[in-house]
Amino acid sequence: MNKVNIHGYAVSYEDNVYAAVHYLRDQLDFYEARVFFDAARQYGSAPFEDQDYRQNYTLYHNSNGYQIERR
Repeated sequence: MNKVNIHGYAVSYEDNVYAAVHYLRDQLDFYEARVFFDAARQYGSAPFEDQDYRQNYTLYHNSNGYQIERR
């Protein structure tokens, strides 16, 4: 499991979802990405799709922080 800081949020992820990390960290600004982090914190998860590869992902929030998984 890899860990990265995305706009101030600690996120865990597997290698197969690096495109999602790139999308949230490098293609969205803080306020655009914050929508997903706020939704995950409030509802437990937030689905999203990256622009480049059109892959579907889910950002989860739990007591350990945030985690990205492929849907």
